[in-house]
Amino acid sequence: MINEKKALELIVQGEGQHIEFKEKAGINSSAPTPELIRNLELLSPKGEMTNVVPMFFSEECGKRIPQAVIRCVLFKGTNKVHIIDSKTITGPLLSQYNETTKWLKQRLAVEYIMDGFNPRIEKWEIPLDAIKEALTNSMCHRDYYDTAANIMIELYDDRLEISNPGGLLPVVARNFGHMSKSRNPKIFELFTRMDLVEKVGSGIPRMADLMREAGLPAPEYRTDSFFTTVLYKKQPTSLQNVGENVGENVGEKTEEILSGKAKREQDILSLMRSDPKISAAELARALKVTNRTIERDIARLRKENKIKRQGSYKGGEWVIL
Repeated sequence: MINEKKALELIVQGEGQHIEFKEKAGINSSAPTPELIRNLELLSPKGEMTNVVPMFFSEECGKRIPQAVIRCVLFKGTNKVHIIDSKTITGPLLSQYNETTKWLKQRLAVEYIMDGFNPRIEKWEIPLDAIKEALTNSMCHRDYYDTAANIMIELYDDRLEISNPGGLLPVVARNFGHMSKSRNPKIFELFTRMDLVEKVGSGIPRMADLMREAGLPAPEYRTDSFFTTVLYKKQPTSLQNVGENVGENVGEKTEEILSGKAKREQDILSLMRSDPKISAAELARALKVTNRTIERDIARLRKENKIKRQGSYKGGEWVIL
């Protein structure tokens, strides 16, 4: 608990977060900040506050609660052996949410579907709304008293795993998928005001519906000392199997091949971000494809103005556009 004066100082420090919260929450009030945070019940009548204020509105979040961060890791393959990229995301919770979704969108494959003169449709390999549900659930329900663990975002070739410290509360475990009770009701309330979480108890069924509509496996859950949501991708078809059963499901196989190509291009971009000096031969080894395949992919990425080479071929580096 700290006093109102300190609370106001923290909110002034995180003014951008304060303004973004008001916009997302649809708060048009011009009331002074003390009145606003009182109306949100972030300050007691005595002018004291909980850690929710620095967690939402100040960079002090990571200093006051060091464990309140999100660790993002990109793996090559389907196990934890080869790490391609990792990032620890700190700052206020809304900023953590924004930065984590940005990190994921940069590393997930997306297909653009054109429909005449209508706006193009983006089809992500995992529905973004399902990811949003899993991410916000982890931020609302994690055990912030657990100083030895963070929220983990683990992205593999075949799946995404989002884990938060603290298993299910007993009452929730008995009614899993039908009711929700947050460890952090005030955090849940603020996310709800911004329309980043649905009504209580709807997250699990909603994720199942989103994955089914996308033609993907149902989410899986692990509920031990961590609560983990597993969202699976569609498995791409191997190129060597394309010649089989000619004329049978040709459209489906072509779509799967294109999806695999898009995924490989995302992997190339991720590897280039991690190591701008990486060579085509090193990319081929990392992705287990031929040098010729990588050269074609690089040529296509350059033609589409997604990458460029800065400096000489041997001593230069890749720039992501």
